[in-house]
Amino acid sequence: MAYEKTPVGSVRPSQLLWTYGPGALVDLPNLSVVTSGIDVWEKDRCHLVIENRLLAAVQKALGPQVESLRMPPISKNESNDTNSAEANVGVPVRPFPRWLRCVKCGLLSPYDSGLFELKEGYRRPEATRFVHQGCRGSKGDQPAKDADAVPARFLLACKNGHLDDFPWQWFVHSGPNDCKGTLRFFESGASLQTENLWVKCDACGAARNMAHAFGQLGKENLPGCRGRHPHLDHYDPDCDAEPRAVLLGATNSWFPVSLSALAIPQAKNGLAQLLEDGWSFFSDLDSLEEVPLAIKLLKKTGALPGIEQYSAEAIWAGIEAHRSGDGESVTEADIKGPEWRVLIDPVPVNDYPHFLSEAVAVPQGFQGKIARVLLLKRLREVNALLGFTRVEAPDDSGGGGAGPIQAPLSRAKPDWVPANQVHGEGIFIQFDEQSIAEWEQSADVQAADARLRGGHKGWRNSRHLCPPDDGYPGARYVMLHTLAHLLIRELALECGYNAASIRERIYAEVNEDGSQCGFIIYTAAADSDGTLGGLVELGKPENLERLLVQALRRARICSSDPLCAEHDPRKDRSLHTAACHACSFVAETSCERGNRYLDRAMVVPTFENAKAAFFPDA
Repeated sequence: MAYEKTPVGSVRPSQLLWTYGPGALVDLPNLSVVTSGIDVWEKDRCHLVIENRLLAAVQKALGPQVESLRMPPISKNESNDTNSAEANVGVPVRPFPRWLRCVKCGLLSPYDSGLFELKEGYRRPEATRFVHQGCRGSKGDQPAKDADAVPARFLLACKNGHLDDFPWQWFVHSGPNDCKGTLRFFESGASLQTENLWVKCDACGAARNMAHAFGQLGKENLPGCRGRHPHLDHYDPDCDAEPRAVLLGATNSWFPVSLSALAIPQAKNGLAQLLEDGWSFFSDLDSLEEVPLAIKLLKKTGALPGIEQYSAEAIWAGIEAHRSGDGESVTEADIKGPEWRVLIDPVPVNDYPHFLSEAVAVPQGFQGKIARVLLLKRLREVNALLGFTRVEAPDDSGGGGAGPIQAPLSRAKPDWVPANQVHGEGIFIQFDEQSIAEWEQSADVQAADARLRGGHKGWRNSRHLCPPDDGYPGARYVMLHTLAHLLIRELALECGYNAASIRERIYAEVNEDGSQCGFIIYTAAADSDGTLGGLVELGKPENLERLLVQALRRARICSSDPLCAEHDPRKDRSLHTAACHACSFVAETSCERGNRYLDRAMVVPTFENAKAAFFPDA
């Protein structure tokens, strides 16, 4: 990361999608910076990620002008040579908030006011900081050489995705004022509660307590939103959202909006799949003589692993077949539909090195409930960042419909979006469709479903989202989702992987193309997690049977019962029934719905509801 070619710190590439993407604040040891929009990233240093299904889904969301998915630029420089070209590889950032506070005298002023100086840490980028020149200490009589200046800890944000500096001058003077005096920030008590934090004007003596910036007082004492996008250096006109004060580092200041897809084989053979994945490299070739040069380039860059094992003649024949339509697979914007069709194929489909699967026997005692178990020995997940929201998470709409406004990644419509790919392993479990359908028709299941649907309506009504029924996933999804959570918690105790690196992917759609009823539990971490075979080993029949039995028995009684089992989502407008941190919740990174739409009573009998369980004899 760099500010005018000044390195200020480093983050992992995957964090530029999930934590510190465009528009997000990076709270460094001495600085706070905002990651710039992708229109000022060095696109040529961002390597391509090939996944046509995900690209089609991104184009459906952002427009057909999106041409590619690309990884964030990665610096491989491990030395301290700051003059090398490699040292300048990174993501552009700029200081934000603009207002800094001197730790010695409390001076509060923008960093470009001339009162602060940037001290660069040439050998230690994390030591780069601003200092207050000419500081004379808190009493004004003791010169303090190079007193550090730290970012002001208060900002303004709104649910339309805007972020702005806190209006210090407006706030301390209770509105617009011509006073140009310097401001001081100080503490009046032993604790750092907002009641003990004050800002004061040196010229006119006006002072104000920071408690007036929050809650109902904040609504009365803060100006309207200016529509600022600091990562784009741009202002949106006429924002009507109500701004609110947030703290620097607050988790609600940036929520990523992303899409993910599993790389699955869609073509008839390995070569056809490679040509489908990398068609952008071959579409312009006009003759057989041009193929060897393309192969050499792809082998050197590693952009299409496996293409080098085929001869130029075979590749040219495949190109001609692709152009004629023979063997050309249809690119679909639908993400999970093609994955489901590959996973339930009677003959396990493989596409080394991205996808290797093996069918195994159904665990003993679960034949009537489970139809198929597939060990996914290798899989590749590709994630793409579409935008972000502030204040409210993108799924705060309660599962669908209108929600918080998605902020853009660039000023103009993007022609590429940041993406990353991770490799891992997993277990796919397909449930018996007839058993699921019969279970859904039970009056007790429908009653349990009605309770959660009532909570869903209340959730959306409390956020003024219409229509209130929109986005509810149904009892099938709730049961599969809850069971996946129970199994994740059990697997985490035995597989040896970090619990937060185990994820779920639920297939529960019912439409004209057929019914889905299953899930994948897989590891997809950006480091070595997910590559050791521990999860696949636990998917073998004898191990999976034991884990399923343990998970179901453990779920019957929660340490928070009877409160957990008796929870009615209609009363508190929540999105879960019999579920809590003690029994069913998992890490936010593991769940595709933020620990929502969970109900143990739909999986196993509970104290409150013993008749709605899909596994009544567990």
